[in-house]
Amino acid sequence: MKRFVTAMVKHETNTFSPVPTPLTAFGRYGAQAGPAYGAAAIAAYRGTATAAGAFIDLAEEAGAAFAFPIAANATPGGCPEDSLIDHAAERILEEVNRGCDALFLDLHGGMATPGYDDPEGELLARIRKAAPGLPIAVAFDFHTNLSQRTIDNATVITAYRTYPHVDQYETGARAGRTLLRALAGEVEPKILWHSLPILSHLNCQTPSRQPMKDIMDRAIAAEADGTVLNASVLGCFPLADIPYVGMHGIVVVDARTDRGQGGRLLHDLMSMAWERRSDFVFHVEPVETSIAHARTLGDGPILLADHGDVAGSGGSTDVMAVLEECIRQGLDEMCVGPIWDPVAVDRMIAAGVGAPVDLEVGGRTDAPAIGHVGKPLRLSGTVRRITDGRFKVTGPMGTGTSQNLGRCAVLDTGWAEIVVCSERHEPFDTGCFTHAGIDPARKRYILIKSRQHFRAGFAPIIRHVVMVSGPGITTSDYSQYPWDRVRRPIYPLDPDTPSNLPPSF
Repeated sequence: MKRFVTAMVKHETNTFSPVPTPLTAFGRYGAQAGPAYGAAAIAAYRGTATAAGAFIDLAEEAGAAFAFPIAANATPGGCPEDSLIDHAAERILEEVNRGCDALFLDLHGGMATPGYDDPEGELLARIRKAAPGLPIAVAFDFHTNLSQRTIDNATVITAYRTYPHVDQYETGARAGRTLLRALAGEVEPKILWHSLPILSHLNCQTPSRQPMKDIMDRAIAAEADGTVLNASVLGCFPLADIPYVGMHGIVVVDARTDRGQGGRLLHDLMSMAWERRSDFVFHVEPVETSIAHARTLGDGPILLADHGDVAGSGGSTDVMAVLEECIRQGLDEMCVGPIWDPVAVDRMIAAGVGAPVDLEVGGRTDAPAIGHVGKPLRLSGTVRRITDGRFKVTGPMGTGTSQNLGRCAVLDTGWAEIVVCSERHEPFDTGCFTHAGIDPARKRYILIKSRQHFRAGFAPIIRHVVMVSGPGITTSDYSQYPWDRVRRPIYPLDPDTPSNLPPSF
């Protein structure tokens, strides 16, 4: 019987974010504080629409013995400690050393720590040193920043091809099935890759729309028709001041049969991206202009996506400027949140359901990197509900995973129901409202802090989307960031950045 090992280490690091990411934060989809291990990791991810869920299924289909030594997944924020890599490597290698025919890794690819600009590459290098011949499949996020070290120490790499990430399971299956074919002697995987100096904007990357759609469609078609084993395009995670930021192409070929088709595909994908580089730049507009536009739209729900303070990109989710503007312009019939403010939650819980309260909400986090000073918003209303903040995802992104917003309280102001939480969360599933008894489909306005992931769970109920460039550490104005270590030149920070396209074969 073969023995497979899988592991998960995931964090998207905004190196400008003031939000700390200790080891205890790495229990994002579980009930525990910190990573899950062994049977608890399997229980957390079995039957879920994640790459780890796919790896579990593949092992069982293959009749292999299976171990899941660590599942570490944290909400994006500031840099985790270097010790996270030490901890994960130790756990993984303990299982590998017990006997391992193949390793399947569910990684993010957008992590950075104080000592490692590419901690995933460091993790892979340690594993490869300890087990030189071990076949390793890696499923990465669409927002990965790659280095040569990562490429050199993996056997197969695939990445999400959607944003919102509704193909996490499929990405794991793509990587896993190619590795299983290699184990059976059917193919000999070889990874080709290239990195373009493009700091693409998170609002302009999604493969469901141009300019990325044609590029990703080309990669998908080449994999589907057997031109290559696997093909992915990575939009990059741009809020990281590290040398490896850029738009990446990854093509996995069969070294025994490839006659240059993989290289030609990689060249074509990167050429298409470079030609469209100006289309990957987002242009902000004033908050008051966006809210005024929302007031002119027809029937709701009208979703207001505040993308300057997004937990999914490392934001504190307690910047109140957009809500303050909504109040100034007289919006009502709203649901809002989740707003991160454990202090306000404690006050509302102490007051109790049905109690009138007058309190400050949000604005408790400064962001020194961009000179942002937190400003609370004073609100009055009634404590409508108190919850434990737990729900299971029913939408298409991360289906079946358990979410934990921490203790929550709903403040009903009359013109809005506001969910205030004690753990940061990007609302990609309507459960963040419905678990608290709020039906967002019945509201005129839905104000959330998200930039793309909301489309996964909210698309079926909304009529209009207004992108709002609010302030915060995930600001869409990249000129606010104090860039110091990012590769230079890079477009659009350096408009005259020269092309570095791969050769045409």
